[in-house]
Amino acid sequence: MELLIIILNKSEYFEKIISILVEAGITGATFFESEGVGHYLAFEIPIFAGLRQFFQEGKTRNKTITAVLDKEEIYTNFKNLLAEENIDFTEPGVGVIIKVPVNEVIKSKAN
Repeated sequence: MELLIIILNKSEYFEKIISILVEAGITGATFFESEGVGHYLAFEIPIFAGLRQFFQEGKTRNKTITAVLDKEEIYTNFKNLLAEENIDFTEPGVGVIIKVPVNEVIKSKAN
């Protein structure tokens, strides 16, 4: 098993990525609003206000999506569907995808 973490900076891709996750067989994902530490410091801590020049003024939030994957082919399918939709996380500003091993998941058998 693996944990898939997607930190999405381009919010216009959010609905498409949710659709791709479902199409790839990932239906148990969770998402939440998130914010980078650099942005937080620049806009919330006055001493770091000089960092503001590196950030877009109106953009404060990202979407972070997490899901536990139990089969490698699901992840492969997900990546292929991203490519078909021309969503390229290697492009600047799109975001990052992280996949890490999971040793154990404790959950209801109904899930």
